[in-house]
Amino acid sequence: MSVQQILPFLSTAVMAIFILAVFRRYAERRGTHLLLWGIGLTMFGLGSFAEAYLALAWNPWIFRIWYLFGAALNAAWLGQGTVYLLARRRAVAHGLLALLVLGSLIAAYLMLTTPLEASAYTPARPISEQYRAIMPPRAPVRMTTPFFNIYGLITLVGGALYSAYLLWRRQIFPNRVIGNVLIAAGALSVAAASTLTRLGLGQYLYVGELTAATLMFIGFLLATQRPAVAPEPRKA
Repeated sequence: MSVQQILPFLSTAVMAIFILAVFRRYAERRGTHLLLWGIGLTMFGLGSFAEAYLALAWNPWIFRIWYLFGAALNAAWLGQGTVYLLARRRAVAHGLLALLVLGSLIAAYLMLTTPLEASAYTPARPISEQYRAIMPPRAPVRMTTPFFNIYGLITLVGGALYSAYLLWRRQIFPNRVIGNVLIAAGALSVAAASTLTRLGLGQYLYVGELTAATLMFIGFLLATQRPAVAPEPRKA
């Protein structure tokens, strides 16, 4: 097994710990944003697990899980969690969530009805380098992926950087500033790797996913770390 094929196993391990940490915090504090982050991270983890499985053997259902949750939906659900964290008007967040649920159901239906060419699969290559040969070139589900990823990129990266900026401007909680920057950097790394994959450079996807999982997990731990005494903002 090559190094490229081992990387999804590492990403899956990191994501499993990350997911447990987020759902544990949700159990303690509640909050719709934590629930949605947990759902999005679970999708990310399922995608990584599917990659690890497909490095060893073929299974059409595992492939569908990989594409639907790993390639299409997870970024949008993570971003939706950030929308709930930052949105001042709940009606806007609820409306966007309804659209996301509807779009996810449509994408799931399209994925389930997409014919797959199993004979094109080989365990010698990462699935990110051969999925184009397995799926029809004009499969409708592939047309939906950019919309989910763009929405996720804007909301997750934009929300994290905006939160970091607000805290930095008030000069409080420097750990949360760094944490949000790391979350944004992680999201950008997997977004860049996904873009390269769509351009035919799938060998960078697994490195990007492991980098993203690690950076976002560290960022989450820093951003949720609570000091014993909240610092007073500096006076101008």
